Amino acid sequence: MGVVNITDDSFYSKSRCKDIDTAVKTALRMAEEGADIIDVGGESTRPGSCRTLVEEEIKKVVPLIKLLSENLDIPISCDTYKAQVAEKAIEAGASIINDISAFSLDQNLLSVVKNTKCGYILMHMQGTPDNMQTTPYYNDVIKEILEFFEKKLNLMQDKGISPEKVVIDPGIGFGKRLEDNLKLIKQLDRFQKLGRPICVGTSRKSFIGKILNGVGTEERLEGSLASMVVAYIGGGRIFRTHDVKETVRVLRVTESILF
Repeated sequence: MGVVNITDDSFYSKSRCKDIDTAVKTALRMAEEGADIIDVGGESTRPGSCRTLVEEEIKKVVPLIKLLSENLDIPISCDTYKAQVAEKAIEAGASIINDISAFSLDQNLLSVVKNTKCGYILMHMQGTPDNMQTTPYYNDVIKEILEFFEKKLNLMQDKGISPEKVVIDPGIGFGKRLEDNLKLIKQLDRFQKLGRPICVGTSRKSFIGKILNGVGTEERLEGSLASMVVAYIGGGRIFRTHDVKETVRVLRVTESILF
């Protein structure tokens, strides 16, 4: 899953596309490099980021999604937690909604997913982007997130949404301490009991910088790839990345060795 951010403040500066032409070129390049999905985002959700107005987010993502859906043969995902944005994105050609909030920030999104029968990435986050890294805490991070997913999946099924449409994402870096992120990656196989594909987003995140003595985002590629290999061994199958070519290559070699 190649990340295309049409934003000014995403945490990794090289992932920021300030205009639609740059975003289209980035997405087309990622598709050539082997991306299976393009994930379009119009609002940064890095820790402490500011929220974007619905109208502004629609103005950013909808024209881009429309162009990409007309020029690519792979699915387009919209990274949003807002029902109105999701609805417009799907009308423009998106077939997946990637929601960091698991409906907690906009309950109306549940109806959009149900009515459109789009794919849905159900992610765990403790808190909100504004405060999620202030004082995150878990007694047992695996147990608590498993229970979270079970509750949310049951709710979706009760609302008439097929589990077959849902992918789970443990939300690496979203309201997690370093030790929580490492435990989630190390024990990712425990989430396979839920019977849903697992999406993993570790690309260039701050926990990698912490392990590597504070290196910036530009120097976190190797750490990102190492985390993805471990996650793949644990059952991860969708990898949200800023570096498609390198991720495709490292996972192809990993797969060849394992299988």
